Amino acid sequence: MTCFLGVDIGTYQTKGVLVDESGTILAEARRDHDMIVPRPGWAEHRAEEDWWGDFVHVTRAVLAQSGIPAEEIAAVACSAIGPCMLPVDTQGAPLMNGVLYGVDTRAAAEIDELTARIGADTILARCGNALTSQSVGPKILWLRRTHPEIWEKTATIHTSTSFLVHRLTGEIVIDHYTAANTSPLYDVATQDWTFDLAGDICEPRHLPRLLWSGEIAGEVTEAAAEATGLAPGTPVTTGTIDAAAEAVSVGVRHAGDLMMMYGSTIFIIEVTDARVSDPRLWYAPWLAPGTHASMAGLATSGTLTHWFRDRFAQELPRDTAFPTLAAEAAASPPGANGLLLLPYFSGERTPIHDPLAKGALFGLDMTHTRGDIYRAILEGIAYGTAHVTETFAEAGAAPARILAVGGGVQNEVWLRATSDITGLTQIVCDKTVGASYGDAFLAACAVGAAEPGDIDRWNPPAREVPPEDHPAYATQFALFKKLYRDTKDIAHALKGS
Repeated sequence: MTCFLGVDIGTYQTKGVLVDESGTILAEARRDHDMIVPRPGWAEHRAEEDWWGDFVHVTRAVLAQSGIPAEEIAAVACSAIGPCMLPVDTQGAPLMNGVLYGVDTRAAAEIDELTARIGADTILARCGNALTSQSVGPKILWLRRTHPEIWEKTATIHTSTSFLVHRLTGEIVIDHYTAANTSPLYDVATQDWTFDLAGDICEPRHLPRLLWSGEIAGEVTEAAAEATGLAPGTPVTTGTIDAAAEAVSVGVRHAGDLMMMYGSTIFIIEVTDARVSDPRLWYAPWLAPGTHASMAGLATSGTLTHWFRDRFAQELPRDTAFPTLAAEAAASPPGANGLLLLPYFSGERTPIHDPLAKGALFGLDMTHTRGDIYRAILEGIAYGTAHVTETFAEAGAAPARILAVGGGVQNEVWLRATSDITGLTQIVCDKTVGASYGDAFLAACAVGAAEPGDIDRWNPPAREVPPEDHPAYATQFALFKKLYRDTKDIAHALKGS
């Protein structure tokens, strides 16, 4: 038997999956971890424990569960949250916790300074993206300025995936899709690192070698084999960010295909036939030469459901809390009995790019129930998602097909509200495992055991969720956007309070 291993590191959970050449899942494993929030606006992971430790755990678990000899794994691919920022020393040891993607807003001052110094138009033209909390470049500059003692020891700046690949193979590489998030250090025209825009951020020696996601980065070393149970010499791909692997898992590959990922954040990727240049969205080369992707993401989505469960449903058993809350939300009508929620609990990424935005629950009265509030949270996320899909259309990239994936698709209220509020039909595929399954497919493609089109056979569409018309949603979507505009000054004035 020929098998393929895919492992994905998420914000709160790591998943591993072992599949055969037909895409049949032979074994799955998961391991939870926490997102560390040492202060408001910061978000971190422990690279040794949460990234490498989880990889080792789930890999050994799927090997034990399947009973398949490690020698029968033809290739390994991994993905992880990103873009992240992790400085390591000459031995590859982390020098601090990994700084997470756009939910971490610590480099707001560096973003403003670099934008003013370089020019917003120049950054967009050269890098394909405005500088936002999603950008790694300002976070590296923040590190260099605020922690010179760490910077002095820094040999390489990793993201989460490149850190895993280095542990597995000893190679220091990063894929182009991830690298494009390192603005202003990546030039989308030359598809190479650039240092002429801001040479004071770091030096060329600090950044990994560029490869495409499906390229083989190296082979499992003896040390990595001993730790993970994999066979020495097993090919390992370059890997990518989790959202990209998630898109692959449901067949996003043609221009106009859009992935709607329901996870800790809503993340959206649309494959396009040319570069979309809009400061409200993100751009990156897709996973192979000559391909393009336009992206968007909310700062908090599934994280809000976790927050609500942990703060306001503590009496519910943890394993049944979410189904119970979903049932309570389903008992509340569309519009949540007049409640509106701004889901900006960690600022917001696209399309407003406002790290100082605040969460808000508006319209409360003495009749509202926990179910109303939980429904308002799900609808608030859906309104934020609709704001993004509206932006795609305004940018000339209205999607032709939407494929929904991620743990949140199990929440029918959330899934249905998103279709109804956006006015778009969503397709849910047979397997909703997500990024780890996409990783396994990328591993199969990397060694010639599958072609990109084979994903339609591996994971065919299972059902559609067409939109239904609810007058409350049309009214409240307009009020949602107005509520942000009308409270923006207040939110900004609350900074530091």
